[in-house]
Amino acid sequence: MPDLPSGLRPAVGTSTAGLGLFSPPAPAAGDGPVCSRKGCRNGAEWQLLWNNPRIHTPERRKAWASCPDHVAWFEEYLRDRGLWRQTLPLTADRPLETR
Repeated sequence: MPDLPSGLRPAVGTSTAGLGLFSPPAPAAGDGPVCSRKGCRNGAEWQLLWNNPRIHTPERRKAWASCPDHVAWFEEYLRDRGLWRQTLPLTADRPLETR
């Protein structure tokens, strides 16, 4: 453990392992993609392809993963901003696409 002032050290016997206070828990190894919606940790079943024409070339695609509960929210968000391009199922034969 790095040298910290005594007021900032954890109590004796307290573990600091896994204190990712500012990052969401990582999905377990082997699990598929998780929903990109903030705070959602559900498995993703959809991918929403989008690009920002002001900064991306026309063929460029970014992708957000979505669970069934949030796919409509993502689509509406992207459509309202003129960024949505396509919504596709996220399957083993069609992994998360970005170009």
